Amino acid sequence: MSNIHDNLKKILDEISLASEKADRAKDSVKLIAVSKTFPASDIQDAYDFGQRLFGENRVAELEGKTPVLPADIQWHLIGHLQSNKSMKAVENASWIHSVESEKLVRHIEKAALPLDKKINILLEVNVSGEESKFGLHSFEDVLSCGLLAMEMPHIELMGLMTMAPFEAPEKVLHETFAGLREMRDKLEISLGKKLPELSMGMSGDYRIAIEEGATFVRIGTAIFGGR
Repeated sequence: MSNIHDNLKKILDEISLASEKADRAKDSVKLIAVSKTFPASDIQDAYDFGQRLFGENRVAELEGKTPVLPADIQWHLIGHLQSNKSMKAVENASWIHSVESEKLVRHIEKAALPLDKKINILLEVNVSGEESKFGLHSFEDVLSCGLLAMEMPHIELMGLMTMAPFEAPEKVLHETFAGLREMRDKLEISLGKKLPELSMGMSGDYRIAIEEGATFVRIGTAIFGGR
């Protein structure tokens, strides 16, 4: 068994244990293997173990990997997306986690239209308020983006995403992840729509994210190693 297989098994076991501790169903949390900067051969290795959800930060990397890897991989674009790269993002990904403006919503719809493709999106929220992070800040902005997304025939709004502060204390992590969950719950009421997905938690904090309701955890280093 390869190191990647060993690492995947360990992470999946820990996700299952964390879900159980949080009194959640074992299949309620989905693992996105973040493969940015790693070669297609490493992704194929993880695929051979059974992993199907992979996350990339850059459109150019995503574009280079999708043609040489199995077609049933579900690709998630999790990094910042510039509007002018929307077409390539929509062509190559099933999910875009980093939607942070009405302008980007419109560009994604424009890109999906000629492909007649339905693209799943998450609105990125800057819960921690860090200036270095992308994302929507206020509930009003999140609601406005959500209302616009619901008008778009080729976009399916599925939930919210956030990034916690790096190496933050547990209290701050709980507050950040709980804040996203509470915003999602409020947004569901305002939109009259179920938003089942919360993308939050990475290699260092995914257990806390699961406690607070994460449905996608984005893990790279703990699977593929250091970059």
